[in-house]
Amino acid sequence: MTDIEQATSAASFSRRELRELVRSQLQALLEQDNYQGAKALLVPVQPADIAEAIEGLPEAMQAIAFRLLSKAEAIEVYENLDTSIQQVLVEDFKRQDVIDIVDKMSPDDRARLFDELPAKIVRQLLGQLSAQEREATALLLGYEAGTAGRAMTPEYIALKEDWTVERALDHIRKLASVSETVYYLYVTDSARRLTGILSLRILVIGQPYQTIGELMTRDVVSVQTGIDQKEVARLIQRYDFLAVPVVDTEERLVGIITVDDVLDILEEETTKDIYALGGVQSGGDDYFQTNLLTVARKRVVWLSVLLVANAFTAAVIKSQEDLIQQVAVLASFIPLLIGTGGNVGAQSSTVVIRGLNTDELKLREAFQVIRREAIAGAFLGLMLGLVVTGVAYVVPAISPGIAISVGCSLVAISILASSAGAALPILFQSLGFDPALMSAPFITTVVDVFGVLIYLTLARSILQL
Repeated sequence: MTDIEQATSAASFSRRELRELVRSQLQALLEQDNYQGAKALLVPVQPADIAEAIEGLPEAMQAIAFRLLSKAEAIEVYENLDTSIQQVLVEDFKRQDVIDIVDKMSPDDRARLFDELPAKIVRQLLGQLSAQEREATALLLGYEAGTAGRAMTPEYIALKEDWTVERALDHIRKLASVSETVYYLYVTDSARRLTGILSLRILVIGQPYQTIGELMTRDVVSVQTGIDQKEVARLIQRYDFLAVPVVDTEERLVGIITVDDVLDILEEETTKDIYALGGVQSGGDDYFQTNLLTVARKRVVWLSVLLVANAFTAAVIKSQEDLIQQVAVLASFIPLLIGTGGNVGAQSSTVVIRGLNTDELKLREAFQVIRREAIAGAFLGLMLGLVVTGVAYVVPAISPGIAISVGCSLVAISILASSAGAALPILFQSLGFDPALMSAPFITTVVDVFGVLIYLTLARSILQL
């Protein structure tokens, strides 16, 4: 028994440890040119784990390791690879090798790969696909990216209402190997319009002479091709579906979206939101596989905007130069105040953006949400303000007036930060933009500008300068 087989049979051995063991042993065997040993090593390993092991290899070894797989296994492994690795393998393979693998991929996975490839290569690959697969892929690519039409697969099983259970089961046996899933069966009329749905369980326990029309459910939850893929993910999550049918504007069934596709969608959307919250433009690419110059070019956009915005903070301080010259100690509290305000604003924006993206918060609840966050900011400001005022009050070099100015400013800045952190993402959502674009760095910068203005204005008023 090999180390991998022993590891696979050990209940206490984690999947992460297994993947790392596969990768390290695979790399060692390839370095020794022991291709038979490497091939035997991969036999008991799951395709998803093989894909991750290949991704961890040096680039020169990735194509070699992939070629060790059987044709059937190579297709499954290829679908699990990161798109950047898929592109590298496409460029390394001989043309026929590529066609054999791409032609056998499921249409939705193939469309996702084509989205990442240069247009020239896509045209070449499309021209070499079989007529059926070319038509299926062209159908998906005809829909806008990020919609249900682009994410669906046309590989489903459709039945007719007048079919008997026996005939339906024969039909399923013929098509099961080329269908994405057989757990849900869809019923269509002569015009391919969706009329009902039937689970495999209900079909199997039905009597052979019963018709599909007697067993099916006519109340079908479906989505249209143009709906955002995030809405599809929420729908499947809400109703615990394994798949949802996709129909066109004439209610004709054109495809299905399965739960495994939804997991990919959720991961993709979450990654985009996290990048946006950090002020990083991902562009849909794997950030850690992207060229450093491209990374810098994408990140500098937001940083340039924030740099300009921060210039306003400098302008506010400059406008209050006479006050700072008279009471220089005021300047020492500016980092504390704007740092706290930025953190409070980032907290509020994070929870609100999360609520909007998961549909927990509705736009009609905007006022209540903003008011709630403002009250929370007031409580936070009071607690932090009392601490800071107390500490500042006992320092001999700081007058009571300055201590009170700092404490009052902290309360006002916390209320402002919480309100802005809640209001700005909601405003973006109402304008039709992704609320995650109202990132924490941007909100922090806005709070910095107004926070400094509030602080120095309050200090001038309290100190009567």
